[in-house]
Formats: sequence, C-alpha cells, structure tokens
Amino acid sequence: MNSSSYPVPAAVTEGKPAVEHVGDGRKQERSLGTDAVGSVQSLLGTVVIAVFVITFVVQAFQIPSPSMENTLLVGDYLLVNKLCYGAGGWADSFMPYRRIKRGDIVVFHYPVTPAQHFVKRVIGVPGDRVRLVNKQVFVNGVALKEPYAHFTRPANDSFRDNFPQLEVVPGETPEWWLTLRKLVEDGQLIVPEGHYFVMGDNRDDSYDSRYWGFVPAANIIGRPLLIYWSVRGQESETVTPSSVGDKLYHFAYAVSHLFQITRWNRTLRLVN
Repeated sequence: MNSSSYPVPAAVTEGKPAVEHVGDGRKQERSLGTDAVGSVQSLLGTVVIAVFVITFVVQAFQIPSPSMENTLLVGDYLLVNKLCYGAGGWADSFMPYRRIKRGDIVVFHYPVTPAQHFVKRVIGVPGDRVRLVNKQVFVNGVALKEPYAHFTRPANDSFRDNFPQLEVVPGETPEWWLTLRKLVEDGQLIVPEGHYFVMGDNRDDSYDSRYWGFVPAANIIGRPLLIYWSVRGQESETVTPSSVGDKLYHFAYAVSHLFQITRWNRTLRLVN
C-alpha cells in the first residue's frame, strides 16, 4: 500500500492551527500590554505638562469681590499669565519679560495674609509720588486719565478720597500708618524701591494700598490674560460659599443652570 494512502493523524492536522491560535493570543496580550503602557505614559505626560503650565505659565483665579468693577466682575474666572514679568532672577535677562507698568492689572499675594490672592491695578511704581485730591489721582504732580475708574459714592470719606491723610489711622495694621508718616513728603506718598501702590477700579469699594500698604514685587504672581468664563451668582447670594456643603450646592447649581447663568458677552474676553 502506498504511504500516501495512509490517513494523516488528526493531531498533526489540528496541531498547526492550535499553535497559531496560542501565538495570536500572546500577540494580543503583548499588544494590549503595550497599549496600556502607552496610555499610562501619555496620561503621565499630560499631567506633567498640565502641572508645569499651572506652576509656571498660567493659573486660574476667580473674582470674589466687586473691587475691580466694572473691569472685572464678581463671578469672572481668569487665566493669569505668570511669565510676563519674570521671577526677578538672572534668567530674566534672557527672556522676553517686561517691567510692571503703571496701569497694569496684577494678581498678587495679599501682603498682610499671603495665602489670599488679590487683583488690583498698579497706580504707582517705585519712585512715584502718589496722592488723591477729591478722588482724582495724581502721580508725580500729574492727574491720571483713568477711564476705567468707577465711583458709586459721594466724596465724604477724607481718608479714602484725599489720600494720604496722616491724621487718620488706617484700619489694617499700625505699621502702615507708621510707614505713611515716614514716606509722605509735601502731601505725596513716595513709593519705595521694589514696591508698588495698587488700587481697585471701583474706587469707593476697594480695599487696597490706601488701607494696608504697598505690594512687594516678590508678591506679584502675574497679569490677568483672559476671562475664560463669567457667571452670574444667585440673586439671593450675598457671600462667597465657605463650607464644603455650600460649595457642592453652588457647583451643582452652576452645572444645572450653566446656560442661564453664564455671561456669554464676557466669556473669552481679554483683560486690559
């Protein structure tokens, strides 16, 4: 009988597909493992970039008070450029940073309580002589043109509207009153080196350098770049929520009323 007439064992005919099936499974496992590692690496890369951007480039802030009305409103969410002014080190000379100028809006650590962030407009830079006469700001003897300034009350507060006043003790710290007495000359406050005199655009309702003093250059975080979102508060809302429960409630309210409470005409507006 010819050997070619013998039946081929089933183990041989079925073995090859079985080996290929196992090999495909291992290839799939390796492929899934590679995809998982790639996804984790991509996620970690995204997180690292996000942390870098938040730490060194831009940071988000919310406006909690009306001190900058009508330039910035309560409920405006800002992206702040943290790179525009530099860090004051040797590397600044190699980067396209610029000096803080009179009229700039800046975000900074509140000098009295550095954990708090304030946003105000720079009125006096180092060496400037600042005074207010009946709400009009004078710098180095020249009246400032301030189309952004907002007034809501009559001129009936001598310390607020005719600054500096050495006969009145400002409210926040006794140190500021002593500093005033040392730096006032001919009725003008001299801004010392490395410090800035700032005020809110809402001049009658702004807790600013008139009351607590200068902002050190090291406290300045950056300059607001963009209002990326603006939201109206609830009509019954009078204070910023502080407890976890209140914050969760306000978050849920914002999500469920997103289109109704968003100020679309302010969203994605440049700050100047």
